[in-house]
Amino acid sequence: MSETITITQVKSGIGSTRKIRATLVGLGLTRMHKTVTRKNTPEIRGMVNKVRHLVRVEE
Repeated sequence: MSETITITQVKSGIGSTRKIRATLVGLGLTRMHKTVTRKNTPEIRGMVNKVRHLVRVEE
C-alpha cells in the first residue's frame, strides 16, 4: 500500500448535503479539478469513501 494518495475533485459539491461539503473542505478540496496529496491513513480513506462519487483517487 502506498504511503500517499492523490485526490482530485471531478464533480461539484453544490446540491450535496452540508456534511458532504464539509468533508470536501476537510480534505482540502475547495473547487473543481483541484488536486491534493494526503497520507494514506484510515481516517483519510473514510473521508474519501464518503465523497467517492465526487472525487477521483490515484495511489
